[in-house]
Amino acid sequence: MRHRQVVALAAVALVGLTGCDGPDPNNLETYYDDPSPSASSAPARTEVPVSSAKAAPVTPAAPDLGLLAERALLSDEDVAEEGVQRGSGAASGCLSDDPAAAGRIVSWRYPSGSVLRHRVAAYPDQPGADVVAKAVCTGTEVDLPAQPGVERQRAWCEGKTCTVLLAKGTLVSGLTVSASTEARAIDAAKRLLPAMTAKLTAQA
Repeated sequence: MRHRQVVALAAVALVGLTGCDGPDPNNLETYYDDPSPSASSAPARTEVPVSSAKAAPVTPAAPDLGLLAERALLSDEDVAEEGVQRGSGAASGCLSDDPAAAGRIVSWRYPSGSVLRHRVAAYPDQPGADVVAKAVCTGTEVDLPAQPGVERQRAWCEGKTCTVLLAKGTLVSGLTVSASTEARAIDAAKRLLPAMTAKLTAQA
Protein backbone atom coordinates (compact mmCIF):
# COMPACT_ATOMS: atom_id res chain seq x y z
CA MET A 1 0.00 0.00 0.00
CA ARG A 2 2.78 2.38 0.94
CA HIS A 3 4.59 1.54 -2.33
CA ARG A 4 1.53 2.54 -4.40
CA GLN A 5 1.24 5.97 -2.69
CA VAL A 6 4.86 6.79 -3.50
CA VAL A 7 4.39 5.86 -7.16
CA ALA A 8 1.23 7.94 -7.39
CA LEU A 9 2.93 11.03 -5.88
CA ALA A 10 5.82 10.68 -8.29
CA ALA A 11 3.43 10.56 -11.22
CA VAL A 12 1.58 13.68 -10.06
CA ALA A 13 4.88 15.56 -9.66
CA LEU A 14 5.95 14.58 -13.17
CA VAL A 15 2.69 15.78 -14.64
CA GLY A 16 2.99 19.06 -12.79
CA LEU A 17 6.46 19.69 -14.15
CA THR A 18 5.48 19.03 -17.75
CA GLY A 19 2.32 21.15 -17.41
CA CYS A 20 4.39 24.15 -16.23
CA ASP A 21 6.47 24.28 -19.40
CA GLY A 22 5.72 27.89 -20.24
CA PRO A 23 7.31 31.31 -20.02
CA ASP A 24 10.05 31.70 -17.50
CA PRO A 25 8.73 34.18 -14.94
CA ASN A 26 12.27 35.36 -14.35
CA ASN A 27 12.89 36.05 -18.04
CA LEU A 28 12.02 39.72 -18.58
CA GLU A 29 12.27 39.35 -22.30
CA THR A 30 9.28 37.01 -22.22
CA TYR A 31 7.01 39.73 -20.85
CA TYR A 32 8.52 42.89 -22.36
CA ASP A 33 9.50 41.98 -25.88
CA ASP A 34 8.21 44.72 -28.21
CA PRO A 35 6.66 42.95 -31.18
CA SER A 36 7.15 46.01 -33.36
CA PRO A 37 10.39 47.82 -32.46
CA SER A 38 10.24 51.47 -33.52
CA ALA A 39 12.95 53.85 -34.61
CA SER A 40 13.72 57.12 -32.80
CA SER A 41 10.66 59.38 -32.76
CA ALA A 42 12.59 62.68 -32.31
CA PRO A 43 11.12 65.36 -34.64
CA ALA A 44 13.25 66.37 -37.62
CA ARG A 45 14.98 69.77 -37.22
CA THR A 46 13.69 72.38 -39.62
CA GLU A 47 16.29 74.74 -41.05
CA VAL A 48 15.06 78.34 -41.31
CA PRO A 49 16.61 80.09 -44.31
CA VAL A 50 18.50 83.26 -43.39
CA SER A 51 18.40 86.10 -45.84
CA SER A 52 21.82 87.23 -47.00
CA ALA A 53 20.55 90.62 -48.12
CA LYS A 54 22.18 93.55 -46.29
CA ALA A 55 20.26 96.54 -45.02
CA ALA A 56 20.54 99.58 -47.23
CA PRO A 57 22.94 102.19 -45.81
CA VAL A 58 21.26 105.15 -44.16
CA THR A 59 22.03 108.39 -45.93
CA PRO A 60 22.42 111.25 -43.46
CA ALA A 61 20.12 114.18 -43.99
CA ALA A 62 21.64 117.16 -45.72
CA PRO A 63 22.36 120.03 -43.34
CA ASP A 64 20.05 123.02 -43.38
CA LEU A 65 22.31 125.61 -45.00
CA GLY A 66 20.05 128.50 -44.11
CA LEU A 67 20.08 127.50 -40.46
CA LEU A 68 23.89 127.19 -40.48
CA ALA A 69 24.20 130.66 -41.97
CA GLU A 70 21.78 132.13 -39.45
CA ARG A 71 23.64 130.65 -36.49
CA ALA A 72 26.89 132.21 -37.71
CA LEU A 73 25.41 135.71 -37.83
CA LEU A 74 26.49 138.33 -35.35
CA SER A 75 23.80 139.18 -32.80
CA ASP A 76 22.81 142.46 -31.18
CA GLU A 77 24.79 141.38 -28.11
CA ASP A 78 27.90 140.81 -30.22
CA VAL A 79 27.89 144.41 -31.49
CA ALA A 80 26.47 146.10 -28.38
CA GLU A 81 29.77 147.85 -27.58
CA GLU A 82 29.70 149.51 -31.00
CA GLY A 83 26.71 151.60 -29.91
CA VAL A 84 24.72 150.63 -33.01
CA GLN A 85 21.03 150.02 -33.59
CA ARG A 86 19.34 147.67 -36.02
CA GLY A 87 18.77 149.40 -39.33
CA SER A 88 17.95 148.74 -42.95
CA GLY A 89 20.88 150.59 -44.42
CA ALA A 90 23.16 148.50 -46.64
CA ALA A 91 26.90 148.88 -46.89
CA SER A 92 28.48 148.03 -50.20
CA GLY A 93 30.50 144.82 -50.24
CA CYS A 94 32.24 142.46 -52.63
CA LEU A 95 30.77 139.09 -51.75
CA SER A 96 29.03 138.11 -54.97
CA ASP A 97 25.54 136.68 -54.91
CA ASP A 98 25.30 132.96 -55.71
CA PRO A 99 21.79 131.62 -56.41
CA ALA A 100 22.77 128.23 -54.95
CA ALA A 101 24.00 129.72 -51.68
CA ALA A 102 21.79 130.15 -48.63
CA GLY A 103 22.49 133.55 -47.11
CA ARG A 104 21.49 135.64 -44.11
CA ILE A 105 22.11 139.36 -43.66
CA VAL A 106 21.79 141.71 -40.72
CA SER A 107 22.54 145.45 -40.61
CA TRP A 108 23.08 148.12 -37.93
CA ARG A 109 23.55 151.86 -38.00
CA TYR A 110 25.92 153.98 -35.93
CA PRO A 111 24.62 157.22 -34.40
CA SER A 112 26.82 159.01 -36.93
CA GLY A 113 25.00 157.35 -39.81
CA SER A 114 27.76 154.87 -40.60
CA VAL A 115 26.57 151.40 -41.54
CA LEU A 116 27.65 147.97 -40.30
CA ARG A 117 26.53 144.92 -42.24
CA HIS A 118 27.18 141.25 -41.61
CA ARG A 119 26.39 138.58 -44.16
CA VAL A 120 26.88 134.81 -43.93
CA ALA A 121 26.50 132.54 -46.96
CA ALA A 122 26.46 128.72 -46.99
CA TYR A 123 27.49 127.00 -50.23
CA PRO A 124 26.20 123.49 -51.00
CA ASP A 125 28.70 122.57 -53.71
CA GLN A 126 32.02 124.27 -52.93
CA PRO A 127 34.24 125.11 -49.97
CA GLY A 128 33.94 128.59 -48.56
CA ALA A 129 37.72 128.98 -48.84
CA ASP A 130 37.43 128.71 -52.64
CA VAL A 131 34.75 131.40 -52.69
CA VAL A 132 36.95 133.78 -50.70
CA ALA A 133 39.99 132.98 -52.84
CA LYS A 134 38.07 133.84 -56.01
CA ALA A 135 36.40 136.97 -54.62
CA VAL A 136 37.16 140.10 -56.62
CA CYS A 137 36.83 143.29 -54.63
CA THR A 138 37.62 146.81 -55.69
CA GLY A 139 39.96 148.85 -53.57
CA THR A 140 43.13 147.89 -51.78
CA GLU A 141 43.68 144.58 -50.05
CA VAL A 142 44.69 145.13 -46.43
CA ASP A 143 46.14 142.96 -43.71
CA LEU A 144 44.15 142.38 -40.56
CA PRO A 145 45.04 140.16 -37.59
CA ALA A 146 44.84 136.51 -38.67
CA GLN A 147 41.98 134.70 -36.96
CA PRO A 148 42.45 131.21 -35.49
CA GLY A 149 40.39 128.35 -36.88
CA VAL A 150 39.45 129.93 -40.21
CA GLU A 151 40.54 128.41 -43.52
CA ARG A 152 40.76 131.62 -45.53
CA GLN A 153 40.80 135.32 -44.65
CA ARG A 154 40.93 138.39 -46.84
CA ALA A 155 40.13 142.09 -46.40
CA TRP A 156 39.78 145.13 -48.67
CA CYS A 157 39.21 148.82 -48.21
CA GLU A 158 37.85 151.23 -50.78
CA GLY A 159 37.45 154.80 -49.66
CA LYS A 160 35.59 154.75 -46.34
CA THR A 161 34.28 151.20 -46.70
CA CYS A 162 36.15 148.08 -45.59
CA THR A 163 35.14 144.44 -46.11
CA VAL A 164 36.45 141.34 -44.35
CA LEU A 165 35.79 137.80 -45.58
CA LEU A 166 36.35 134.69 -43.45
CA ALA A 167 35.79 131.09 -44.58
CA LYS A 168 35.36 127.80 -42.75
CA GLY A 169 33.82 124.68 -44.23
CA THR A 170 30.97 125.63 -46.55
CA LEU A 171 30.44 129.00 -44.84
CA VAL A 172 31.67 132.47 -45.74
CA SER A 173 31.27 135.27 -43.22
CA GLY A 174 31.52 138.79 -44.59
CA LEU A 175 31.62 141.99 -42.58
CA THR A 176 31.35 145.37 -44.26
CA VAL A 177 31.77 148.67 -42.45
CA SER A 178 31.08 152.05 -44.02
CA ALA A 179 32.36 154.77 -41.70
CA SER A 180 33.34 158.43 -41.84
CA THR A 181 36.98 157.46 -42.54
CA GLU A 182 38.85 154.38 -43.68
CA ALA A 183 40.74 154.23 -40.39
CA ARG A 184 37.49 154.06 -38.42
CA ALA A 185 36.13 151.37 -40.71
CA ILE A 186 39.29 149.29 -40.21
CA ASP A 187 39.18 149.78 -36.44
CA ALA A 188 35.55 148.63 -36.29
CA ALA A 189 36.38 145.55 -38.36
CA LYS A 190 39.28 144.68 -36.06
CA ARG A 191 37.07 144.94 -32.99
CA LEU A 192 34.41 142.64 -34.45
CA LEU A 193 36.72 140.03 -35.98
CA PRO A 194 36.96 137.85 -32.82
CA ALA A 195 33.16 137.66 -32.49
CA MET A 196 32.80 136.88 -36.20
CA THR A 197 35.37 134.12 -35.94
CA ALA A 198 33.79 132.54 -32.88
CA LYS A 199 30.36 132.40 -34.52
CA LEU A 200 31.77 131.02 -37.77
CA THR A 201 34.00 128.29 -36.33
CA ALA A 202 31.23 127.13 -33.98
CA GLN A 203 29.08 126.15 -36.99
CA ALA A 204 31.52 124.96 -39.64
